[in-house]
Amino acid sequence: MEDFRVTVMIDYNSDVLGSQHATLINIDQFEKEFADSRTFCFLHELEQLVEAGLVKGGDLDNAIVIVDKEVNDEELERLSGIFQKPDIKVAQEGILNNLELRYRNEPARHKQLDLIGDLALIGGPVKAQILAARPGHKANVEFAKKIKSQIKQRKIQKKYQGKEAEGVVFDINAIQKILPHRYPFLLIDKVTEFTENEIKAVKNVTMNEPFFQGHFPGNPVMPGVLQIEAMAQAGGILLLNQVEQPDAFWVDFLAINNARFKKMVIPGDILHFTLTMDTFKRNICKMQGKGYVNGKVVCEADLVAALVKKEA
Repeated sequence: MEDFRVTVMIDYNSDVLGSQHATLINIDQFEKEFADSRTFCFLHELEQLVEAGLVKGGDLDNAIVIVDKEVNDEELERLSGIFQKPDIKVAQEGILNNLELRYRNEPARHKQLDLIGDLALIGGPVKAQILAARPGHKANVEFAKKIKSQIKQRKIQKKYQGKEAEGVVFDINAIQKILPHRYPFLLIDKVTEFTENEIKAVKNVTMNEPFFQGHFPGNPVMPGVLQIEAMAQAGGILLLNQVEQPDAFWVDFLAINNARFKKMVIPGDILHFTLTMDTFKRNICKMQGKGYVNGKVVCEADLVAALVKKEA
């Protein structure tokens, strides 16, 4: 990890732990100043874990147990049995067995270990300054997933989009590299937003569209089926997020449900589509799509699509 700075802050209602913070400025500090920081928990948490039949391999040599309540002799005797240590001691609201901390802020340093380990799941170097308040594994992993998703999306954009343009993720040239559709059936002009579970795309509706010659002369209206087709094409681009090699798959649409058309789309309109992914399991995707003109919904539908591997 390069240019990597992490600050962790924790604040617990404990006279022993209190408020702590720790900062790792250089990764070279990791081995000497952070790697030996032990995990910690509160006595009331430990009791709950023991009652659940967990922490059977726990030991006071590798964990700090903070006593956040008064304990009597009977409780100390029970703890002695749990840890198989004959003499368990504790100062009032202190650390179980009066364990000496390796660092004044050892709990905060261990939280940094957790965070760095979880961010290693990204699978690549990180250049960042991270400030975390009371972090935990679940939040850390979700954070790592979001970073990894952003990296993946940028790689996809770099692969297809030749030059960057403000407000554009994929222009028409990039879209033609992604989708197999061509004139007159390519119905998306650009993609303006592209995240893990959502895409926003634009269709400029002009009188030059070939379907206006017959739908309808004197009253040109964009067919609803083509609005859904444009929506589906945007959804096909969204599926790029779900596979490592998008070029190796076709997107086949399996179902269109709950389609609604609320307002006519006519030449001169700019049709904005938003597709949101609901689920993706076993290469089957369910999406919700909406089309807007001037901020008002003109069409909507639920789409189901499948990723089908291309034959060699």
